[in-house]
Order: sequence, then structure tokens, then C-alpha cells
Amino acid sequence: MTAPSDLAAVRALQHRFAAHLRAPERASAPIDIDDARMRVYRDLVFSNMENFISANFPIARSLYDDDEWASLTREFLREHRCRTPLFPQFGREFLAWLETRQEQGRDDPPFLLELAHYEWAELALSLDEADLASIPHDPQGDPLHGIPIVSPLACVLAYRFPVHRIAPDFRPTHAPTEPTLLLLVRGRDDIVRFHDVDTLSALLIERLQQNDDASGRDCLTRVLEACEPDRTGNLRLAGEAMLHELKKREVVLGTRV
Repeated sequence: MTAPSDLAAVRALQHRFAAHLRAPERASAPIDIDDARMRVYRDLVFSNMENFISANFPIARSLYDDDEWASLTREFLREHRCRTPLFPQFGREFLAWLETRQEQGRDDPPFLLELAHYEWAELALSLDEADLASIPHDPQGDPLHGIPIVSPLACVLAYRFPVHRIAPDFRPTHAPTEPTLLLLVRGRDDIVRFHDVDTLSALLIERLQQNDDASGRDCLTRVLEACEPDRTGNLRLAGEAMLHELKKREVVLGTRV
């Protein structure tokens, strides 16, 4: 049986070993370990972490040169304590760290957190285990007259910045007056697609997601009466076309059987 003092010594060694790997410039390596061997571990830990983040956030990565990106990701490794050992959830940890940085007022681009969330959302939706084939619905149903069944693999995201346009040659410093609304959908082919939507479309999708017993036409009427009471007649045809478009894009899977 291992003595408590031995367990404490092993635990202390593990903490010192990990602290050095996370921040070698701040924490010395355990004694009696050759630095060449420690370098192998240091390089492996950092390169694996950096590769995962770069793969999950390719647009954010493209905004930094190699040294800037290495500095940012080393700060993540040094500062953040991940709460999951699962690699597919690693991107969420990086996103949580960026949220903390924003709260602290760190010197990041003003759009960085929203951009990272936009990139993470695509990954999260691609990994979602919802099975569309198991959801009872009539794929040929009319979304106007029937009760629409909305895909669990569809959502609308709202951002202050036009995150879908950000690139090395477009880095806005101030948010536009109008928010950016993006519809994310993973179709039956398992491909995640993004679509720009307007406020009316976003409200209609939200209404459909909360709906249990009303037809698509009734949902549309309630949305129009709530947000555009003076233009209900003018917008109705556009709204009806929108319902059919949502079905075409597989936001609406069909209607209740």
C-alpha cells in the first residue's frame, strides 16, 4: 500500500511537471530531468494545442502572423484551466478564455470573441448527434397549411459585427448600427451552411421553434401582427415565400404527421 507521503510527493511532482509545460518561462522543470527530454514534452504539448485551435478557428488564425498567434495561444495554455479532456470540446474552452479576456479588457480586436463564436458554432453543429431521420414528420407537407417541424440542427445567431465577412483585409474597428443575423443549418447531407437573414425571418424561425399546434400561416400572421402591424398585407406574400424557402433550406423538415 502506498504511503500518503508518497502520494503527496507524486502529486507535487505532477503539478510541477504540468506547470512547467504550461509556462516554462515561469515555472522551472522538476529536478533531475534532462532538459532535452523536457523540451520534447514542451514542444508536443504546445504544438498539439496550437494545432487544435488553429484547426477550429482558421479565420481567426489568418488574422495573426506566426509570432502573434504563437503568443496568443501560449497565453491560453498558460492562463486557462480546461474543464474537459475531450478534444472535440477544446474549441469551447478557447472561446471561454476569449470571453474572460474581453471581460478583463484585454487588447484583442473588438470582433474577436464574436468571430470565434461564429467559427465554433459551425463545429458544434457539425458534431451535434441529433438524428433528423428519427424525427416524425411528413417531408412533403405544406409548411403553410400544416404544422411545421423545425430541424434541431438549425439556429439563428445574432452578432454586433459582420463576422461572416471578416478576413485579413477586412477588420472592422467599430460595430455597424445594424446587427448581423445568420442562419446556421446542417442539412440531411451533414453539411453546415450559413445564410444571411433579416429580422422578420429570424423572428419567424423563433416562432416556429416555439410552436406546437399552429400552422405555418398562423405563425406568420402572429409575427407580422407583432412586429409590422401596419404592413401585414404587404409582407404576407414575402413571408409565405419565406416559409417555403425555409423548407427548401431544411430549416423546416416538413410538417407534423
